[in-house]
Amino acid sequence: MNNVKLVGTGSYVPDNVVTNHQLSQWVDTSDQWIYSRTGIKERRISNGITASEMGSKASIKALNQAAIDPTEIDLIIVATMTADKYLPSVACEIQRDIKAEKAVCFDLNAACSGFLYAYNVAVQFIKTGTYKKALIVGTEVLSKLVDWEDRGTCVLFGDGAGAAIISQSEEEGFIQMKMGSDGRMSKALLCDSRPLNNPFIKEKDDLNLDYIKMDGQDIFKFVCSTIPNNILDLFEETEHTLNDVSHFILHQANKRIIQAVAKRLGADINKFFTNLDQYGNTSAASIPIALDEINRQNKLKKGDLVVLSGFGGGLTWGSALLKI
Repeated sequence: MNNVKLVGTGSYVPDNVVTNHQLSQWVDTSDQWIYSRTGIKERRISNGITASEMGSKASIKALNQAAIDPTEIDLIIVATMTADKYLPSVACEIQRDIKAEKAVCFDLNAACSGFLYAYNVAVQFIKTGTYKKALIVGTEVLSKLVDWEDRGTCVLFGDGAGAAIISQSEEEGFIQMKMGSDGRMSKALLCDSRPLNNPFIKEKDDLNLDYIKMDGQDIFKFVCSTIPNNILDLFEETEHTLNDVSHFILHQANKRIIQAVAKRLGADINKFFTNLDQYGNTSAASIPIALDEINRQNKLKKGDLVVLSGFGGGLTWGSALLKI
């Protein structure tokens, strides 16, 4: 089996900054109410840029950092639940935009865990020698799924994209991944698609499109019990321990969740990178955006162990252990 190494990262967020104060102008909320419960101060909201456009911009930054020509990319996997169209895939549109003409392209949807699912799929292709270099993108325009009159959800989400390039390597990079799903809790976080509406349906639903619905308490309880155990599982078959980890990069959903996970693990909260105060919850984009930020701040040193961990609708979850 081949080693797989992270060789480049990139990210992009819309220019349009929406603060908590701005939100309070049209929903019954306040900066203090939002920040005290979530840790979010502002988020980026698209004023026209699409998921594929943001993904392409993030991908170009990753390619430039890795000093890789787009034609060297064998595989593009995009994690998203807010694709521009039902078809073609966002991955194919990014391939066109960045001129990665030799890549195999597809999207997957595991909600906020999507980037980690895509990462794991790409790793398996490279480990077995099917492909050598993969571009993994998480990109979301969640603002089109948000009910902007529902203060319980509209304050949480933002738009953005993050990308990572992984490559076959002689050095150890990817160490372990643990993933899970529980469809029994699918109603805790959901957004319905277009309703069935054909000549064979006698009682047709109205064609109003749905918005994100979430049971915040159920999600919080699920994350605080499942994610610490999932992270600990990473170390069962390795020579490393939790104390060896230099950085934890969790899905940026809620500051209280990140604090609770750190406490359950008995880990130093200072090792947990956060940027949700600036971007809110960007779903599949949140981990790669955070990974790119910490990378470009030169906080990732050769030999560092990094834990990535995500959780979201499905319910789905996953954690990865990487060596820089």
